[in-house]
Amino acid sequence: MWQVDRTGLLLAQKADGGTQVGVGAMLMLVLFILGSLWIGVMANRASSAGGFMKGFFLGNRGLGVWALALTATIQSGGTFMGFPSLVYSHGWIVALWIGSYMVVPITGFGILGKRLAHLSRRTGAITVPDMFRVRFNSPTLGLISTLFILFYLSFLMFAQFKAGAIVLQLAWPGGSDLALTEDAAGIAEVRYHIGLLVFATTVVAYTLAGGFLAAVWTDLFQSVLMFAGVMLLLVASLSAVGGLEQATLKSLQNTGPGFVFGPGYSAADSDHQFLPLSLAFSFFVVWIWGGVGAPAGLVRLMASQNTNVIRKSIYVLSVYNLGIYLPLIVICVCGRALLPDLAKSDEIVPRLALLTTANWPGGSLIAGLILAAPFGAVMSTVSSYLVVLSSGIVRDIYQRLLRPQAQRRELRLAAWATMILAGLISVAVMWSPPKFLQVFIVFSTSGAAATFLVPAIMACYWRRATPAGVAAGMVSGAAVVLLLYVCGIMGWSPEQKVGATGGFKPWFLLGLEPLIWGLLMSTTSAVLVSLLTKPLAAEHISRLFDRQTGTAGRAI
Repeated sequence: MWQVDRTGLLLAQKADGGTQVGVGAMLMLVLFILGSLWIGVMANRASSAGGFMKGFFLGNRGLGVWALALTATIQSGGTFMGFPSLVYSHGWIVALWIGSYMVVPITGFGILGKRLAHLSRRTGAITVPDMFRVRFNSPTLGLISTLFILFYLSFLMFAQFKAGAIVLQLAWPGGSDLALTEDAAGIAEVRYHIGLLVFATTVVAYTLAGGFLAAVWTDLFQSVLMFAGVMLLLVASLSAVGGLEQATLKSLQNTGPGFVFGPGYSAADSDHQFLPLSLAFSFFVVWIWGGVGAPAGLVRLMASQNTNVIRKSIYVLSVYNLGIYLPLIVICVCGRALLPDLAKSDEIVPRLALLTTANWPGGSLIAGLILAAPFGAVMSTVSSYLVVLSSGIVRDIYQRLLRPQAQRRELRLAAWATMILAGLISVAVMWSPPKFLQVFIVFSTSGAAATFLVPAIMACYWRRATPAGVAAGMVSGAAVVLLLYVCGIMGWSPEQKVGATGGFKPWFLLGLEPLIWGLLMSTTSAVLVSLLTKPLAAEHISRLFDRQTGTAGRAI
């Protein structure tokens, strides 16, 4: 039969007592989508004030404190689906796995932020490849950077499309998702495909309209909703389970002692270790440098207004990260108590949002508000990646190599075509979705950081760095990470019972994450090759690093 909540929105009551999804959840997501599209239109008007390339791809370097902090969080589908899935599966130890992410602002922003922002202004760089090209006076280095960016962001973007489609699939009005007995396979598949198409159309449309500023402004809007959604779900989950102590005790009963103690819970009769000491050390490197070392993080720092903005954003982002990840850990521990046998652990946050608010006044609307958190995280991530991908192709390949004299209208059309094509490819790849989400994100994050982190630090701080050295650092770092993943995926490595379960996992050589080996190889090769090759002209370096006569600029 049907019940009506106090908002007048329908909630379906199943015969077995399970609660189905009301229309309020989908209504909130529709309003959220419309709001994002409106922001894209407003961003288009603002970005049109400057030149197309600088406005569309860098927002005229206008990011303030809140915009920089809350759009450099790299919250994504991994934050609300992949990460919660690991907490639900392995327990409290995942708090240590993500712990270093809380100090990302003070390490990444503090070390790279100021220098990178100044250097991007001295070089006039609009994209990360732009910065490397001008800093090292090497078109080849710029092209290498572009190709690596396209490779890593493709993996990241594909995973986000799956996450966005799942949220819309679970929010479908009248669905029986909370019963944990799946609908007929055909119906569930149709829902997923509709969700995938709606998500792709929305995020491509508002990014097309406003470019970088659309991505930034919607990020800011969505980051606020993420925080509100997480706080609401924290209250709902703790209320439903009877407090954190009860949640832990019930989770312990449903699993085993590994859920509370390290190195993490594994199924009965399994000696799998999610987080041994070596991997715990590794991820204190991965999360500290992964986000800032990736191109999407670097370009946000390049777009900041000034050094003071970067400094203040460190405090804002530190508090924000703590307010997102710590509650999510508690929420997913509650989830293990409330839904002990969830087959698809990636769905724990959306399912909890629907389950724990079902009996609240206006529960379906509140559930929709909570679901806007993972949906917003995914949308903001994809929009950022679309901008970086498009800038790489249009600025660094089309304009630089094919059409140097291209006019504004031609460049705009090329950018639009690139984004639409990227959206279509993502839909095609995710039409039959893979089982893994967080593993793709960890691979792309580790690979991008191993490729770009050491070259970015050398570009900012070491005058003696050479184009050949930086290229060697990029290629060697990427090659090591890719090789270790290939060895793991193909079964060429010794059997290892560590890390997240699943087939897409690397060879943890000596128990360490591939990023550690990638950074070691990147540093070694970049330094050695730089010392063995001819340095750049002193005049070129002086223009980038020294105070220029007759200017108010400070030496960087």
